[in-house]
Amino acid sequence: MTSYFPNYDLAGRIQHTKFASGFNMPSIRFDRVEKPETQDFKQVFSGLVENFNKDLNAPDDLLKDVMQGNKNVDIHDVMVAMSKTEISVNVATQAVGKVINAYDRVMQINV
Repeated sequence: MTSYFPNYDLAGRIQHTKFASGFNMPSIRFDRVEKPETQDFKQVFSGLVENFNKDLNAPDDLLKDVMQGNKNVDIHDVMVAMSKTEISVNVATQAVGKVINAYDRVMQINV
């Protein structure tokens, strides 16, 4: 399971102030937080799709465990998984709508 961390140059965005130098005080500046290697769009998108599929199948798997009498899973876990799945579907639907709108706008650009 891979996750996506955006590549932000936080150290470059920090402005130098009078508090950053002098007074023999340690600097409050952060060390570099971004990773030098980043994933390409295909890896990020496929990771999101895989996580979406897992979230989509989680309530069914938990419900099967409850019906088989597994004591480690209760109906509350099923309901939480269903809520997470509903949110994931809503977010995915919104994202697809935004991508389609962006594509339509790009296609309307006159060259």
